[in-house]
Amino acid sequence: MRWQSCNLHKKNSKRPELDFIALALRERSQGPFDKVISMIDEMVAILGEEQTADDDKKAYCEAELDKTEDEKKALEQKVDDLGSALEDTKGMIQTLTEEIAALVDGIKNLDKSVVEATENRKAENVAYKELMAADTAAEKLLSMAGNRLAKFYTPKLYVPPPKQELSAEQRIAVNMGSEAAPTEPPMFVQVRQHDAGSVAPPPPPETWGAYKKKGEEHGGVVAMINMLKADLAKEMQSATVDEEDAQAEYEKMMADSAEKRRVDSESLADKESAKADLESKALKLKEEETATMKEVLSTAETLKNLHLECDWLVSNFQVRKEARAGEVDALKKAKAVLSGADYSLIQTSSSNLRGRKKHVETSVPKGVVKQQTVESV
Repeated sequence: MRWQSCNLHKKNSKRPELDFIALALRERSQGPFDKVISMIDEMVAILGEEQTADDDKKAYCEAELDKTEDEKKALEQKVDDLGSALEDTKGMIQTLTEEIAALVDGIKNLDKSVVEATENRKAENVAYKELMAADTAAEKLLSMAGNRLAKFYTPKLYVPPPKQELSAEQRIAVNMGSEAAPTEPPMFVQVRQHDAGSVAPPPPPETWGAYKKKGEEHGGVVAMINMLKADLAKEMQSATVDEEDAQAEYEKMMADSAEKRRVDSESLADKESAKADLESKALKLKEEETATMKEVLSTAETLKNLHLECDWLVSNFQVRKEARAGEVDALKKAKAVLSGADYSLIQTSSSNLRGRKKHVETSVPKGVVKQQTVESV
């Protein structure tokens, strides 16, 4: 009946060490308490192991929490840095894209201007050649007219035309009388032939002045011919200068255009290469940013699990430590009583243990007390 009563009391008790003390008090008169003392030593050792485990777990939790929080902050900062670098890279890509488009348009416009300048130069050169041919022909006609007039008016100034070299066939034909010898070519070519009696010649112009002497008339005509020749010479000289200037300007424009096209083409190739490198860099930054964000999420999950695992222990560590120290102190006093101390000390220790137990139960949350009881058991 006594052991049944003790078992009952043990089932109803919340702290087994109090049950041991109560058992020792009931059985003090029946023999030594070596078994109970041994059980008290075991309980003290268990409480010490529990405290060591709590100390180790608290140190682990604090270290892991600090480490994981630092890792999370570092990863978040890395995500921000990667985002900024990615935005800067995209901005540089946009700038290069605009510059490349401008260079392409510039090269197209340059090629178009070169084609137009070449066409204009060809047209100017054709016009120059036509002008020079016409002026040269007119100058020759004026020279021939002056020479013909000199033949009649100033024979000393007349220059006979150079003899024409005849081929062997022409010489045979002239000697045989079948072909006349070549003479001085006519000054003017008759454009249209009229019948002598069909149309009467027009009357002389009214602007003609009075009759002049033969020498005066010849001098006026020669002066007019010379003036016309001088005008033609000036016109040809001016046209030649303009042609040379236009050709020099065209050649300089071609050289400048070729140099500009070379420089722009090299710049275009460099910018396209730089753009390709930046696009590759942007792709890597995006991939790294995505991977880092996954690491942030994983670290946040780890930190959450650590808080779930450690927050209760860290927040209740001091309470548990004090409660456990009180239990160890009570068990040591009980051991001292059982080893030969006064019965009054037993009563005092028992009441102190009950008071400490009540203090622990009131100061520690219900869940904490329950967990301590389970761990102690």
